[in-house]
Amino acid sequence: MSKADPARVFSALGDQVRLDLLARLSEVDSLPLGRLVADCDMTRQGATKHLKVLEAAGLVEAETVGRERHLRLAPDGLLQAQSYLNGIARGWEDVLGRLKAHVERAQR
Repeated sequence: MSKADPARVFSALGDQVRLDLLARLSEVDSLPLGRLVADCDMTRQGATKHLKVLEAAGLVEAETVGRERHLRLAPDGLLQAQSYLNGIARGWEDVLGRLKAHVERAQR
């Protein structure tokens, strides 16, 4: 998979339905579309729209097996999002460390 666009990934993750679909896919190797949405309160067409967003963001992969479309979690997309957030967190840790040092110097 190519490097994911963080904005696209976080936009895709910003919808509860898509988060629920990802959670279901995280529990299995793969699922046919019909089984993935069997217990959901949405049509296959509605689920397909959400899954296309997840696929475009690199979070889900689809494979046609016979007449069924099987979906699975694409962990690389989530790992890239996590890496992006870790970079931001490291930046904040540096800023907070400098602030702490400044406050401690000022209190002496």
